[in-house]
Amino acid sequence: MSTATVNEETQKPLGGRFVGAAANYIDERTSVSGLVKAVGRKVFPDHWSFMLGEIALWSFVVVLLSGTFLTFFFQASMVETHYYGAYAPMRGIAMSAAMESTLHISFDLRGGLLVRQIHHWSALVFVAGIGVHMLRVFFTGSFRKPRELNWVIGFLLFILAMAEGFTGYSLPDDLLSGNGLRIIDGMIKGIPVIGVWTSFLLFGGEFPGTDIVGRLYTLHILILPLMVIGLIALHMVLLIVNKHTQFAGPGRTNGNVVGYPMMPVYMAKMGGFFFIVFGAIVLIASLVQINPVWNYGPYDPSPVSAGTQPDWYIGFADGALRLAPPNLDFYFLGYTWSMGILLPMAVLGIFIVLVAIYPFIEAWVTGDKREHHIAQRPRNAATRTAIGSAGVVFYAVLWAAASSDLIATHFMLTMEGVIHSLQALLIFGPIVAYFVTKRVCLALQKKDREIALHGYESGRIVRMPGGEYREVHRPVDEYERWKLVDVETYAPLVVRPNAQGKIPLGERLRASMSRWFFEDRLAPLTQTELDAAVAHQHHALAEYDGGHDGHALESGDDVRSPGSTQGGRRTQDEPRMDTE
Repeated sequence: MSTATVNEETQKPLGGRFVGAAANYIDERTSVSGLVKAVGRKVFPDHWSFMLGEIALWSFVVVLLSGTFLTFFFQASMVETHYYGAYAPMRGIAMSAAMESTLHISFDLRGGLLVRQIHHWSALVFVAGIGVHMLRVFFTGSFRKPRELNWVIGFLLFILAMAEGFTGYSLPDDLLSGNGLRIIDGMIKGIPVIGVWTSFLLFGGEFPGTDIVGRLYTLHILILPLMVIGLIALHMVLLIVNKHTQFAGPGRTNGNVVGYPMMPVYMAKMGGFFFIVFGAIVLIASLVQINPVWNYGPYDPSPVSAGTQPDWYIGFADGALRLAPPNLDFYFLGYTWSMGILLPMAVLGIFIVLVAIYPFIEAWVTGDKREHHIAQRPRNAATRTAIGSAGVVFYAVLWAAASSDLIATHFMLTMEGVIHSLQALLIFGPIVAYFVTKRVCLALQKKDREIALHGYESGRIVRMPGGEYREVHRPVDEYERWKLVDVETYAPLVVRPNAQGKIPLGERLRASMSRWFFEDRLAPLTQTELDAAVAHQHHALAEYDGGHDGHALESGDDVRSPGSTQGGRRTQDEPRMDTE
């Protein structure tokens, strides 16, 4: 080491020398600097929709921070006790230790109620963030190869987040959470052969069992969080390995990502975004009350609570039970088959499986084996967008059915009328949504095609030498045109016979589904059409402005925007033209 280097080292503060020595020590034994450099050089595109996933990530961090605080004071026990805390209306009432500790956190612990509400609201935002992020991934086709596994991981995260939320919602052992657990117990017991034994295993005996809160507590603070953290880590690793998707634009191809490096740009952005999410959740928790367990009291199977609602993310399951037709139960093989429970469970199970494996279904139908790193505009994948809209309507109807009693009471309707209307909407709503969405997507494609060929309506009206009026169209710039014409070319699969000269039934089905998937598609514009359109637009502008074609506008001609008075006074017979 040279004298200059030694002097520089000795001039550093003691803390700086210690940190530098510690960093060198760790790097020499782990080579972590290479990993840091590789991750730091990773480029991420800059688009607002990519922040939806970060909302879910940072809200989960808030869940962990607030939940860690609550674990020091919550008693996960169903041992009966009496409350003698600060909340006077509940004093002397018998309840479980779980309910008593929840009241203690809310009224006797400084800042406890705020942390409870932060925890609950951040859990809701976490589930909502995953859901909205998955919708963005679905409608932009970002789940296609090589990201099919990441879609499955994201969907598993959504299921685990709902399970995490439900187990936490059930811990206080209040009237609402007890009713929710009773519904789960009824659904489990409705399964033939294994239902009763499964319920006894879960609850430790006949409902409510002896230690269901303790078992849910173990799931809530240990098993489920570890699974969520592991899946998030795997999701982030695959995100880095497979590259981030980006929207179309100049220089953005399947092998080239345009954006900013992870460090220091995105690290600073992510840090700032974390505090924004954290601050928004704290603000909501400070101003909006949620889950006031002291209003409901401890769980007691005798009261009937009208108008009780589960947390929003689990409402679709409650709604499916409410919409199941009655009187479908039958006795067979020595067991009662409760179809009012089994039918909703089967429908929800099929729906969940279809959503989880959709990337593989679409790849099989389309026969597309290429890698995709460019996110599609939803309008350019009309059938997929229509399928997604139908699925959203299906989920929304089930969600609304969970509040069927409130809809009936608030709008002074009959309960039977609400249920029957929602049953019909559950069947016909997705069908209508599919066809309407597909027609809208095709119309938007035609609009994009028109804009790419002829430009935007500028609102500028020109009177030509021959007396006719024309509107000047503003040409589309390069970046906008790139977005409008970036449509992938697809065609239905061609059925070919196998080695025996036969076409298997599976291939016929696949070909039929492929034709359905790509029906009514618009052929993308060719480069020749685009070049001709651009040349025509510039020629027209030159003509309107008295350009190079030699037909200069005469002095009496009007060149004006609609409603303006420049270039002469409007005559009585002059047509008035308005723009949007």
